[in-house]
Amino acid sequence: MQLELLGHTVILFPNKPYSDASAYAADYFPNKPYLDASAYAADYVDAIRIAFSSLDSQQIHSAASCLEQAIKRNATIFVCGNGGSAGISNHFVCDHMKGVRTGTNLRPRVSSLSENIEIVTAIANDIGYENVFDFQLASVSSRGDVLVTISSSGNSPNILNALRWARGNGLTSIAMTGFDGGESRSFADISLHVDAQNYGVVEDVHQSLIHLLAQFLRQKYLLDPSLLGKTKF
Repeated sequence: MQLELLGHTVILFPNKPYSDASAYAADYFPNKPYLDASAYAADYVDAIRIAFSSLDSQQIHSAASCLEQAIKRNATIFVCGNGGSAGISNHFVCDHMKGVRTGTNLRPRVSSLSENIEIVTAIANDIGYENVFDFQLASVSSRGDVLVTISSSGNSPNILNALRWARGNGLTSIAMTGFDGGESRSFADISLHVDAQNYGVVEDVHQSLIHLLAQFLRQKYLLDPSLLGKTKF
């Protein structure tokens, strides 16, 4: 069957007679063997489109507003994740510190709790890996700061401990999740949940989210709006 999504015609898997996008997004991909990389690519892109459509637009608005207000009041935005999500966390810092600041009067204070391997491994070795993020927050965060967690499963113990610490100490939390969202989905103040069952698809959408949030803020506060359409973002 075909599905019209974001102006594109999406071909759903012929052996899966789904009637809506959410059912497709919740399926496992790949669900059949592929011999042609281009065919795999086409279905992979379709999976990303449908997964992206599962995001709650109001939660995206809330996340952008939360980050915007944090920057305005000179609060610090902390971000953390494990594995591939650690890489996305570090990328978040680049896009929200350098990217958002470029051409605007915004001065974001952003820090990744995943970036210092010496600190992470010292805490993991001496205290426990489940405490690598909340231990850092206890040292460097203040009431009114923001915590962004990135976890495909939403159930990583160190992510959940960070969210608990944030709630108990006056930090607003934004959780990016995938699969069923885990505990993070319901525990965070703002939930950016991607309804997909493929790590690559979930992480690709999370990566897109950090880009679009940063670019939204940059274009909103661009000192010279006439540059829109003429400058690279």
